[in-house]
Amino acid sequence: MADEPSINPLIEFTQHAMSEVNNIILERLQSDVPLIPELAGHLIAAGGKRLRPMLCIASSMVSSQNLKKAPEAALYLSASVEFIHNATLLHDDVIDASNQRRGKQTANALWGNEASVLVGDFLFARAFELMVETNDIWVLEKLSLAAAQITEGEVKQMSMQGQPDSQKSDYFSVIKGKTGVLFAAAAQTGSKVGKGDNDLCEAFYNYGLALGNAFQIMDDALDYGASDGQIGKDLGDDFSEMKVTLPIILAWHDSTVEEQKFWERTFRAGKQKEGDFQKAKEIIAKYSCIERSLDYAKVEVEKAIKSISVIPNSSLKDALVEAAKFACLRDK
Repeated sequence: MADEPSINPLIEFTQHAMSEVNNIILERLQSDVPLIPELAGHLIAAGGKRLRPMLCIASSMVSSQNLKKAPEAALYLSASVEFIHNATLLHDDVIDASNQRRGKQTANALWGNEASVLVGDFLFARAFELMVETNDIWVLEKLSLAAAQITEGEVKQMSMQGQPDSQKSDYFSVIKGKTGVLFAAAAQTGSKVGKGDNDLCEAFYNYGLALGNAFQIMDDALDYGASDGQIGKDLGDDFSEMKVTLPIILAWHDSTVEEQKFWERTFRAGKQKEGDFQKAKEIIAKYSCIERSLDYAKVEVEKAIKSISVIPNSSLKDALVEAAKFACLRDK
């Protein structure tokens, strides 16, 4: 039996460059205000897959035709991308009143909402500082656009809160904004600083976008399909926060009138009680909404792999293909 896809080959390819990126991150976290590096360091030290900066590194190496060393500009871009991502996490946790992320207490739970928002702002400022240091206005434009689109995605998600009858098209618009575009911009701008031509930059943009979408679909499905302790957040957070994700949309459209009344009470009216999350999972399982969500994630994975069919064959390309396949098989 063949081994399941893994992101380990991509990690191995980028590990030397990522070590340099981590050094840049630690250096740029420094501040005369001790709370800033303490709070930001807590989030960054919690880990995560660091896929966005790895994509930036990998695309720069493919585009520069040097699979052993990433261009210096890609190191700064990767750190910038990670800062943008972590800034949005800090803000998201405040908005969602989350207490756990990546298996640890959130910054807002430890230091409070005000500090988390302000340190998130600090990380955004550092991100733009690093972008400027690449001396490439095109790169600055693309990452600035991505930062704006992330906010638009989050606002659109907030406007859908408690509306289980939302359309799939609205959901896909949300995940493109809140997740897909930063994956896309990371890969696209990495290719650009690696001297990739327009076609190559576009290929990496499409790869990153589809990969990010697949990861978000899986993340949303895991909130209803995972077991306790399997994911790095409190199971059922999306349900308690009345976030309308793909499993909910699929379930709503198949539900009986009685089941739709349940969704109306728990989502639109926000009247949730003990046992509701379990019942939600039962309805979702009844209509195979997790499996159907997985099918949508697989479509995104196929798009990602097709997008990079134009790049030359190499072991790094194989690692990118494997990373895409991993996106719809992960369990955390």
